[in-house]
Amino acid sequence: MKTIIRLFYFIMFALWAHSASAQTTVLVVANIDSEMQLTKQQVRNLFLGGSLPENLRAVELSPKNDLRVVFNTKVVGLTEARIQSYWAQMRFSGRKKPPKQFDDKVLLIEYVLENEGSVCYLPSDHPIPEGLKVIFTAE
Repeated sequence: MKTIIRLFYFIMFALWAHSASAQTTVLVVANIDSEMQLTKQQVRNLFLGGSLPENLRAVELSPKNDLRVVFNTKVVGLTEARIQSYWAQMRFSGRKKPPKQFDDKVLLIEYVLENEGSVCYLPSDHPIPEGLKVIFTAE
């Protein structure tokens, strides 16, 4: 009986977690002067170490952050394990470096505000600081 109850709670938690991530809208914001919008593929490339014409640099939250999981699922389309594997290959081959990571949204935002061309993602319910522009929305 205990096993059935545990299984029930596990399933309920999994459904709640999936529902919560499905409802979270993620905004990609940048410290830029120009008005620009990126496509999902451009944002994906940026966060996987690709370059864009505007010389943008991605910064992100650490792997233990729930928003990162939502962003990776909705935009990058890879699990955290696949992303870690990808970056291990890129570092080993010397081709690319992963985005700078922050444990806290406040530190992430401070960094982006202080560094022109920096790009990060935030939940849509977070106020967008003056000086940052939304360049992509993932619903």
